[in-house]
Amino acid sequence: MVVIGAGIVGAACAFAAARAGLRVAVLDRGPVIGGTTGAGEGNILVSDKGPGAELDLAVLSSTLWRQFGAEHGDAIEYEPKGGLVVAAGEADMRALRRFAAEQRAGGVQTQVVTADDLAELEPHLAPGLAGGVRYPQDAQVQPMLAAALLLRLARERGATIHPDTPVIAIRRDGHGRVIGVSTPGGTIPAGSVVNAAGVWAGQMAALAGVRMPVLPRRGCILVTQPLPAIVRHKVYGAGYTTDVMSDATDLQVSPVIEGTRAGTVLIGASRERVGFDRAMPIPVLARLARHATELFPVLADVSVIRAYLGFRPYMPDHLPVLGADPRVPGLLHACGHEGAGIGLALASGHLIGQVLTGAEPTLDLYPFRPDRFNDPADGVRTGAPTEEAM
Repeated sequence: MVVIGAGIVGAACAFAAARAGLRVAVLDRGPVIGGTTGAGEGNILVSDKGPGAELDLAVLSSTLWRQFGAEHGDAIEYEPKGGLVVAAGEADMRALRRFAAEQRAGGVQTQVVTADDLAELEPHLAPGLAGGVRYPQDAQVQPMLAAALLLRLARERGATIHPDTPVIAIRRDGHGRVIGVSTPGGTIPAGSVVNAAGVWAGQMAALAGVRMPVLPRRGCILVTQPLPAIVRHKVYGAGYTTDVMSDATDLQVSPVIEGTRAGTVLIGASRERVGFDRAMPIPVLARLARHATELFPVLADVSVIRAYLGFRPYMPDHLPVLGADPRVPGLLHACGHEGAGIGLALASGHLIGQVLTGAEPTLDLYPFRPDRFNDPADGVRTGAPTEEAM
């Protein structure tokens, strides 16, 4: 089988498949971990997801990360630090309480925090906040280390990794079934192909004649100088979840602050749909800094040592695409995770591994089905074999 994409989702799929005894080749159009994974914060969150299929996926993945972290924690800088969502005013606090109550029904652990108790959890928070909710299941990893380890573990089980190897065709036989992929260096035969190409997943799907409406959503992060541990949790404002679920194309900025094991503080989060524009938006960085100092005034005199940006693979309904594509036998997808790819990676790989081996998936994959966006009227072919396979 072939996995297209050597980011953390592709790495998790390769690891799960190789561990199940399958022969795996991982291909990437660029360097390993050279896309969205390398521009991520490493968040493993349940706190930002409401009841439903994505929350179920997040709870499963949180459990898998905890198990993986118990074995490889130092190698991937796994930190089960928990998350803290804070409310500026009473209206936000009431909304947080309602949201947390709904999440508890989905297996999420929540702890309502009063205004007086916030300082005990985060001594450097700005005064005057109305309270918050703590999420003990939230965690963090260093995403590049985590993806690299998953690929290494896959290689130890026989997988091969091929960076700088773009897929230029998905080959199919006369019945439309996948039989391999074509690259500039030749053809790789495969009975199954997993599309884990991140923001490029729509282009990979189109090579097989199917529609996958993945769009890039740009985000920026500031990194401070190394500091003593002044931020204990992943801390964000109550408006963050609304921004995550928004369909808006214009800029959205909400404060998200967390420390790392190296002592730096990561400051986000911004969201805007500007295609693949890689220009560093200085006004956005200024807004991120302002929001961060409003939440943590102690950061006002701290230097920023760098900033970086990346592109989240956005889906119109904010759900990833997971599982076998009924339109093209042998084609599977693991893409469209937007900003949650790192957190959802282990569950996604686990489920793809189950599908590949014929096991009953741990979760119902129907909400994530690949053909839910299929619209023959849009002019994208949905079932004919590709010319390369004829």
